[in-house]
Amino acid sequence: MVNAKTKVVDVIRTMQKQRKEGRKIFYDIYTEEEKRRDPDGYSLWGGSAGARMAAYLGSYGPGGFGGPELPRAGAVIMQYTGHSQYSRQDPPTFACVGGRGGIADWRVMKRRLECLQTYGIDTEFHMYPRMPHGFGLGLGTEAEGWFDEAVRFWERNRTGKKAQGE
Repeated sequence: MVNAKTKVVDVIRTMQKQRKEGRKIFYDIYTEEEKRRDPDGYSLWGGSAGARMAAYLGSYGPGGFGGPELPRAGAVIMQYTGHSQYSRQDPPTFACVGGRGGIADWRVMKRRLECLQTYGIDTEFHMYPRMPHGFGLGLGTEAEGWFDEAVRFWERNRTGKKAQGE
């Protein structure tokens, strides 16, 4: 059985190989109107292996994987992943995870955010004790509302301003 970390590493290696071969790995999915919008403060969202991808893109930007050079993301919003790597370049990060995940230990996520905080990076962590891996929006559960909290976190960090109004 292949674990999530192995899958992400394989995907990243494939993307790096495609880049070296001059092949496109990012595809234009935006309308002309969307292209005219200011990308400043965009956020990256993902759950499980997708959260690892969001974190890597937050650390290195799309340019690090052959995509366009964009401004730094305003925030990474991640759910239930065992991603433990971090850097001083990471954007503010919001994480939520279930205590009964089984696949991704919540302590790994919490420890990663604590490390980001030592670099002065804004973080927010939520662990829902009764939730499993893959709870999505958490509607009708103890995790309900995490999405709104994540949006507030993103808005707070969108222009690099903390909640205190710096």
